[in-house]
Amino acid sequence: MAKITLGLQVLPYVEEERLYQVIGEVISYIASCDVKYEVGPMETVMEGELDQLLEIVKKAQEICIEQGATRVISGIKIDYKKTGVTIDEKVEKYRK
Repeated sequence: MAKITLGLQVLPYVEEERLYQVIGEVISYIASCDVKYEVGPMETVMEGELDQLLEIVKKAQEICIEQGATRVISGIKIDYKKTGVTIDEKVEKYRK
C-alpha cells in the first residue's frame, strides 16, 4: 500500500496547566514510532501506511487516558491516493 498523510489533533480533558504535558506525551510516542511526522501548532501530521497510522491514533487516545484525561476528543484528517501522498510534496515549495 502507498504512503498516506494523516493529521491528528488530540484534545484531552485535563486541567489546563497539564494540557501541554499530556500532548507532549502523545508527541513523544509518535516520535518513537518510526514514521515521518511534523508537529504544528494545531495538529501533528504523520506519513506512513494507513494501518500503522491508525494504530498510532488508537494509542494516542490511550496515552491521554493513562495521563489522567477523563475524555479525549480527536480530529483526524487522512489524505489518501492510490499512488501515495507525502508531507514533502504538499509543503516543500512553501518551506524557507
